[in-house]
Amino acid sequence: MLEALLKLDHHIFHTINYGMGNAFFDWLMPLIREKKNWTPLYAFILIYFIYNYRLKGFYFILFFAAAVGLADFLSAGIIKPLVNRDRPCQEASYKQEVVLRVGCGTGKSFPSSHATDHFAMAIFMITVFYKRWRWIIYTGILWAGAISFAQVYVGVHFPIDVFIGMLIGSLIGFLMGKLCVKVLPIFDHQ
Repeated sequence: MLEALLKLDHHIFHTINYGMGNAFFDWLMPLIREKKNWTPLYAFILIYFIYNYRLKGFYFILFFAAAVGLADFLSAGIIKPLVNRDRPCQEASYKQEVVLRVGCGTGKSFPSSHATDHFAMAIFMITVFYKRWRWIIYTGILWAGAISFAQVYVGVHFPIDVFIGMLIGSLIGFLMGKLCVKVLPIFDHQ
């Protein structure tokens, strides 16, 4: 069963990484996956909530940061060293088939910390604000999903790495969002 799952994982990877290759994605996907390109969004969130909610906004930011920190620590600090899976671009028997569109990186592959962290952010925001801003559901999932997809497209993660990262990040984002709403009920009554 595990062998069949890994074979499917490689097949889906090849379909995305090689089969979907085009000049537009070759330009766009490296930009989407680059965390520093999202710094203006992170700064906006920080400023918006502290400016509009003052002390409660500061506490909101602490919950938000805790969700991302926990997601990153769990994926990069605990699971990756335990599983120790090579990236597609590092896997000796497979790397010749990879179209690498960014640097390979030195870290391990499972789970994708990009997927874990960004889904933690997206689902946290959705959990806290979906009653007020219905659009945040679609926007959040599309945003985190695009970043996750880009990880496979550029050749640094297998689909299962991204999928499990999405699940872990979503669970952490949901639980931290529920905790935030419970501790800071101002965000629940919008």
